[in-house]
Amino acid sequence: MLADILGQDALILVLVIVVVFGASRLPKMARSLGQAKGEFEKGLRENAVQNETPSEPKDQPQS
Repeated sequence: MLADILGQDALILVLVIVVVFGASRLPKMARSLGQAKGEFEKGLRENAVQNETPSEPKDQPQS
């Protein structure tokens, strides 16, 4: 049933990950991956805000 939804390749990949890392470490890894993703997105948002506010007006000619 799960193989029909995910496909055989994904099911095998999940099994290999569980065997290699162990079931006890997977929640910690998933949590840290989520935190890293959040920090990455936060950095992208901060960069977008900095790029929206110009440091110098573009209307004035530079001398």
